[in-house]
Amino acid sequence: MRIPEFLYSIYERRLIREIDETRIPCHVGIILDGNRRWAKELGSSAATGHRKGADHVDEVLGWCHEAGIEIVTLWMLSTDNLNRTNEELRELIGIIAETVENLASSGKWQIRIIGDLNLVPDDAGARLRAAAAVSSGAPGMAVNIAVGYGGRHEITDAVRAYLREQDAAGATLEEAAQGLNVSTITEHMYTSGQPDPDLIIRSSGEQRMSGFMLWQAVHTELYFCEAYWPEFRRTDLLRALRDYSARERRMGR
Repeated sequence: MRIPEFLYSIYERRLIREIDETRIPCHVGIILDGNRRWAKELGSSAATGHRKGADHVDEVLGWCHEAGIEIVTLWMLSTDNLNRTNEELRELIGIIAETVENLASSGKWQIRIIGDLNLVPDDAGARLRAAAAVSSGAPGMAVNIAVGYGGRHEITDAVRAYLREQDAAGATLEEAAQGLNVSTITEHMYTSGQPDPDLIIRSSGEQRMSGFMLWQAVHTELYFCEAYWPEFRRTDLLRALRDYSARERRMGR
């Protein structure tokens, strides 16, 4: 039975009252999971699920902005996703590129692409880079779009970038090794200059990280939501924020 919208509105107001406004996360990562399963249950194609999930992104970003979140990282295409069939992958990458272009053209968000765009077709990579450039002066919330992204791949890229930088500076291998530490790797991560995520939300009921932000999430709080991404509601976000605001963050202590 479908729950009337006015009941959701009442519940949302209750959730908002239960959130400690002094403990809103600065940076939230979201694993957009469940598009294909949502479509399968409806007897539709994977592309239908991906399209429905993509159409939902701007709305969820609006909810995050209203909640006072400053940075959102959306995982839209993993390195593992690149192993899907050519047809599905082509459709998915096209949908992602179109979605990012629409987000950028809205003028609401500062888009940053994180991931290895060398792993996607050249035309799609060019579209994503161009969209990010268009949005660079936008006044709104910072939005990282993770495409061709994998946590291990990111760490490998960071170390490789550091070593190339040292080589260009004329450092010896020993000097480069001496300079390699947590700080120098962090400076070369895709999210360089941004705080680590305070909270990561995964939709679809799966309770694993799947390699998302492995380096950055060492002290991150995790929240797993049962709803598939196309059905992710504002109440789901508010529940996550309420849960986060009630936790005691020990930060390894």
